[in-house]
Amino acid sequence: MSTDRITWVKAAASGSSGDCVELGSDASDTTVIYLRDSKNKQGPVLRFTRSEIASFIDAAKRNEFDHLAH
Repeated sequence: MSTDRITWVKAAASGSSGDCVELGSDASDTTVIYLRDSKNKQGPVLRFTRSEIASFIDAAKRNEFDHLAH
């Protein structure tokens, strides 16, 4: 899959450690959000619907995944 048309965004909280994922979107397909490892830009890219990403972000805001980071 070519990622040339995807605009990627990395969280500012990731800092310089590089331990982060990036979310991306393609202006020609507004139904899909892409996710990749920021350290492996040529690696696999996952595809999610906007609804799936919205559900994940909502759960993260409610701290539902905090126990996984410890």
